[in-house]
Amino acid sequence: MNDKIWLSSPHMGDNELKYVTEAFKTNWIAPLGPHVDGFENDLVNYTGSKYAAALSSGTSAIHLALIMLGVKPGDEVICQSMTFSASANPIAYVGATPVFVDSEKETWNMCPDLLREAIIDRIAKGSKPKAIIPVHLYGMPAQMDKIIAIANEFEIPVIEDAAEALGSSINGKAMGTFGLMGVLSFNGNKIITTSGGGALISDQEDYIKQARFLATQARDKAHHYEHSVIGYNYRMSNVSAGIGRGQMEVLQERVDKRRSNFEFYKKELTAFEGISVLEEPQDYFSNRWLSTIHVDPAKTNGVNKKSLYNILLEDNIESRPLWKPMHMQPVFANSPFYGSGVSEELFRNGLCLPSGSNLSEEDLQRVIKGISRVF
Repeated sequence: MNDKIWLSSPHMGDNELKYVTEAFKTNWIAPLGPHVDGFENDLVNYTGSKYAAALSSGTSAIHLALIMLGVKPGDEVICQSMTFSASANPIAYVGATPVFVDSEKETWNMCPDLLREAIIDRIAKGSKPKAIIPVHLYGMPAQMDKIIAIANEFEIPVIEDAAEALGSSINGKAMGTFGLMGVLSFNGNKIITTSGGGALISDQEDYIKQARFLATQARDKAHHYEHSVIGYNYRMSNVSAGIGRGQMEVLQERVDKRRSNFEFYKKELTAFEGISVLEEPQDYFSNRWLSTIHVDPAKTNGVNKKSLYNILLEDNIESRPLWKPMHMQPVFANSPFYGSGVSEELFRNGLCLPSGSNLSEEDLQRVIKGISRVF
């Protein structure tokens, strides 16, 4: 059996251990500490957002954002359907109902036309959505100019799920900085990792201050433990933040390598009719967190996503289907959905290829060799 080729494994640099060792030497092991402050500053400097709160996950960041926007049981929140469940689960945490919107073909993200349709219809039904959650799928920016314009027209705040898109931008503006609040993730498979973790970013200081307060059990200022509202244990630890500080130092290298992986696949896959990749629209810059392909069985003589997945698996190569849309998930079967079938077709025919920044040339060649065997 050949060595395992992972879809997207952690990739450490040279200085993460330095920061972690410093945390041990100074005994800053418990949550909070100088590395948390430093990591938040690193995120602010990189993204251009004015403020950042380092948290335990991207999911917790969405949860806190919904709480701060006053989303309550009985409310509705619009969410991109084609995404990981972490984008939608926090809507259920606060007792609200997700309203799912389908993707468009240009970026595979939330369709602005269907977004407008959904808002108008929900208002007509007596329930104006309290927030909109677009997602930048696999690092590809959504059509944020159009989405923000629609959100502003109807005065609905945007929580921008940029969990997969650190390093991506539109016209040089970082993803996560278009909405009222932005969400980042540093899970183990992301472009950089803190082992587990996330962040909430915003230009509004009040939201970040409140997020930090809620994330540390909402402890009021007092000599004793005083609590006026429900809080959460959502703050990032000083040790994890130390890992993050080292990872931030190599972030651009990680982006460059993942984009290089994509360009390799794009070039090599031209030999196989019926396999295509998602191109960047003009002025869009994707971090290419995951390199994805679309397989058209009508042009491949019967080769499909499943056959590619299976042949790669036989060679100990990990690949993954594209996200199964949320409106197709049993847990959200009763949620409203506005769609045109795009996300369902993408799920049926899309595959994520190994994309880690630690892949070697030999690893990439093995992937292409596996695909060629099917053809």
